[in-house]
Amino acid sequence: MSNQIGLSQRQKAAVIVRLLLDDDEVSGLDRLTADDQTLLAQEMVGMQLVDRHTRDAVITEFCDSLESVGVTFPGGLDGTLAMLGTRLSDDSSDRLQRAAAIAGKSDPWVRLCKLPKDSLIALATSESIELVALMLSKLPVEAASATFMGLSRDRARAVAQAMSMTSGVTPEALRRVGLVLLQAAEALPKPAIPTPATDRMGAILNFATADLRDEVLGALDERDVDFADGVRRAIFIFAHIPDRIEPRDVPRIVRELDQPVLVRALSGTAEADVAAADFILSNLSQRMADGLREEREALGRLRPKDVDEAMTEVVSAIRRLEETSQLTLRLPQDDE
Repeated sequence: MSNQIGLSQRQKAAVIVRLLLDDDEVSGLDRLTADDQTLLAQEMVGMQLVDRHTRDAVITEFCDSLESVGVTFPGGLDGTLAMLGTRLSDDSSDRLQRAAAIAGKSDPWVRLCKLPKDSLIALATSESIELVALMLSKLPVEAASATFMGLSRDRARAVAQAMSMTSGVTPEALRRVGLVLLQAAEALPKPAIPTPATDRMGAILNFATADLRDEVLGALDERDVDFADGVRRAIFIFAHIPDRIEPRDVPRIVRELDQPVLVRALSGTAEADVAAADFILSNLSQRMADGLREEREALGRLRPKDVDEAMTEVVSAIRRLEETSQLTLRLPQDDE
């Protein structure tokens, strides 16, 4: 807007905003930066009375300015991505967000928090103890816990001790640390197959029969103990349910299953399978649990293959819920 009314540009903006505030349905001030919002509020504090002629002139000038506008753009990455929506590929969107974060135009911690576990562990293993302590302080608890568990015992102790020094860090320093860590993350090797080999092998063995799974793990133990341990940690089977599933999630899992499948899965005779069945039943309503027990007893003796297939369907249902973020598996314990 030109300046023919005797008011500064900020004062004119304050007049327009004051008029808009009378309309409860008008919003948008939150789109301004914090600095702009502060300047606008400060300008309004210093203003008291604007006569009707000046008000009308400001409105006329503002409307003339709007009419001269041909097209507008969001003026920021988030707004641009929202405007483009699904017309932009996920890869292109990711590249834009990554470039903006590295250039310091967006919060680097947003991208750092989305890094896969292996990348976070690689950063935590290679960066300085102080940076790692800040990273763990900023990450979501689950990601921080998984990263911490991936460290060697000596490094984990050092990071834990350094955590006490993170409380006094300033927002600007935390942002700089985030940029350093993000740049280091971008420099990490990008594997052609993103899923770790241990996770892939574990996922495959999830659906193998128990005897085949034990045979494969035994063979792996003979050739590469560390790899075998990693595969064991990646495996999630029916027997792991009491240690990896939250009690509150049991009813949600049961709703995903056909009742005959669930009844067969609860019929395992191995000690660990019996414990898993008891865990499931103990976290259902008494009426439902009693009904499932009665159906289980009525089945009589089942073929081991039928029981294994039913247990696999339970595990598949849990994995589906995990993939859609409807539940979160607890981290495996060292003795699993």
